[in-house]
Amino acid sequence: MADTSRPTLADVAELSGMSKTAVSLVLNDRPSRLSAEAAERIRTAAAQLGYKPNPAAQSLRFGKTRTIGFISDQVTITRFASAMVRGTLRAAKELDHTVLITETGDDPAQLAAAFDELIGRRVDGVIVGLMAARMVDLPAAPRGVPVVIVNGCTPDDLPSVLPDEYAAGHAMASVLLDAGHSHVGFIGDIPHIAGDPRRSVTIARRLAGMRDAFAERGIPGPIEVVVEDWKTAIGFVQSQRLLDEHPELTALIAATDGVAFGIYQALGERGLRIPADISVVSFDDEDLAELVRPGLTTARLPYEHMARVGVEMLLGERDLAHELVPMPVIVRESVRDLR
Repeated sequence: MADTSRPTLADVAELSGMSKTAVSLVLNDRPSRLSAEAAERIRTAAAQLGYKPNPAAQSLRFGKTRTIGFISDQVTITRFASAMVRGTLRAAKELDHTVLITETGDDPAQLAAAFDELIGRRVDGVIVGLMAARMVDLPAAPRGVPVVIVNGCTPDDLPSVLPDEYAAGHAMASVLLDAGHSHVGFIGDIPHIAGDPRRSVTIARRLAGMRDAFAERGIPGPIEVVVEDWKTAIGFVQSQRLLDEHPELTALIAATDGVAFGIYQALGERGLRIPADISVVSFDDEDLAELVRPGLTTARLPYEHMARVGVEMLLGERDLAHELVPMPVIVRESVRDLR
């Protein structure tokens, strides 16, 4: 029967003709006085044998498990789940770490239990990824275990990663302004959420960027419609009302793609063409944004990039700080140039 035992450090030492100490130093990337030729001989022997360091032994030796924890509230069951999880897994893999994933809903007890479980498994750090960008309270982690919150923030100012919503609001308004639109409507102001950081820390920034873009050019800001939520039905109903009251409008900004899809339906029923009669822009870049006709110009929520930044911060590839990640403007066919 073939020998299926795992190659050991001693096997590498024997094949390379070097000591076990020398082999350990080279394969664990620790400083040594070995020549480049000797180090290469060790690596060649390890490759020939298929030797890989024992993670448990490395954990005991260096105090690191090369694992990180990822805790979500609802991320793994939402439409944006795959991007944030994918960004976490890819960045962790590139940095030679494994990810343990758990979900807690909005239950503080489950959140505390998840922290305890991950800390008990001696993870090297914890990422907390949120569905809605808001302020949350997190359990205290032991000293030396970093925590980074992605798409959120905390009252005690833990390192965080957020989308740059101010810049996105400014950019989407500028798309219309640059195309010559000065009569614009906005559907989606939600004051009771925008003013409450426990519900959102980004909506107010998005609106501020949009309003500032108009003010900087000396053009009256968009006519704003206050809504209760961002459902597609809201876009359908409110765009009808807005155009009835303001037929001079040449463009509409939707607070989200979901609202924009409702606007598309409403305009179609009125016999209005996008963008020939009305231009439409939005935020999020959901999958349907490139499938509707014409394709919707929108600002992408960068979940994968935010997760990657969070992992890099956690593992020392970036400073532990507060990062704003750009929201790329995805230009499609929903804007008419009036110039």
